[in-house]
Amino acid sequence: MASTPMDLDHVDSASPANGTPSTSLHITRTLASNLPSTSAVPDVIANFRPTKLFKRDEAKDGRPQPYVLSLDYDDPGELLMTSESDEAIQIYKVREGRHDKQLLSKKYGVKLAKFTRNSSSIVYASTKQNDAIRYLTTHDNAFIRYFEGHEGAVTNLAMHPGSDDFISCSKDNTVRLWNTGTKNATGILHLNSPYLSAFDPSGQVFAVGSPSAGQVLVYDHRNFDKAPVSTFDIVESCASVDTDQLMKGWTKLEFSNDGRSILLGTKGGGHFLLDSFGGHLKAYLRKPEGRTSRLAPGEEAAMNGGWNSTNVESSGDCCFTPDGRFVIAGTKQGVVLWDTLAPLEENKILSPTHTIEDPRQATVVAFNPRFNFFATADQEVLFWLPDPHA
Repeated sequence: MASTPMDLDHVDSASPANGTPSTSLHITRTLASNLPSTSAVPDVIANFRPTKLFKRDEAKDGRPQPYVLSLDYDDPGELLMTSESDEAIQIYKVREGRHDKQLLSKKYGVKLAKFTRNSSSIVYASTKQNDAIRYLTTHDNAFIRYFEGHEGAVTNLAMHPGSDDFISCSKDNTVRLWNTGTKNATGILHLNSPYLSAFDPSGQVFAVGSPSAGQVLVYDHRNFDKAPVSTFDIVESCASVDTDQLMKGWTKLEFSNDGRSILLGTKGGGHFLLDSFGGHLKAYLRKPEGRTSRLAPGEEAAMNGGWNSTNVESSGDCCFTPDGRFVIAGTKQGVVLWDTLAPLEENKILSPTHTIEDPRQATVVAFNPRFNFFATADQEVLFWLPDPHA
């Protein structure tokens, strides 16, 4: 790997922001008619390098550095938000490459923090007190409303791509549909272990992943109370490539931006790439050794010896690039990338096309929707940019 100078910023947990560094990341917008550019991604995908590292200061009471539970970008791609295991939310300005502000949710805890269509308001799930979802404005750290109804831990939040609707999944075996304009759920589905959900890029359908059933169910958003329009049997379609993760260890559910594929991430030896129309296996994205270790949504933590990376939740260590062609995933030392158009091996197995090494583990991964930029995290947040000299 080509060596790249990297800035190191410490996020002061006692202050709302850590100031502006002397240098900028100089991220160039890759947009045309306000849509993400796709043509440039294949040209730069192999040249990403770690560019800026943000490290939390250790707590004064001796507690270890917290773990990052989730990463999320706002729609313009200007802000990156984390939720962390010490009940903190951190927000970063992407193009400036700096930490912007810290918000605390000490009373209720925080996980799965998501931007709404308005970049100054967010929703997030609670980790203590109750299982309500909270709606917060970031400019004054004030609650707008609570979304109550779940009687078990929330395992996933999915925002509608074009409206103020969102979906929540829970260990209480329900999926609830919401609109940020009202505190009451607009719909409810009773399903077995519906731990993951995702909207397609049009917002017309959404998928729910039920690991204990070994199924991904696809619903018409406007007629969610009807039977699913499609039911994908993961046990049947993926048994030839993985017999261990067919009904457990599911970590991520995501549609590609072209709407043709669904990524079903797992804790095991690979991720499933599914056809979003027929549900058949398009490719098994084989992971290298050194896969990350986090709890899958819905799994119970085995607290033996205190907090560590194996008993902390994650929002997923894999994702699509905005053009839908590549999948990026974290490892214990850097990231790997699959080109979904590359030739398949036997049994539809696809090995990583590129490996980008880094000494830090990447247990949470997110790709910017508007820029050629992605972020990874475990206990530190790392910004990645294409190396112009590669």
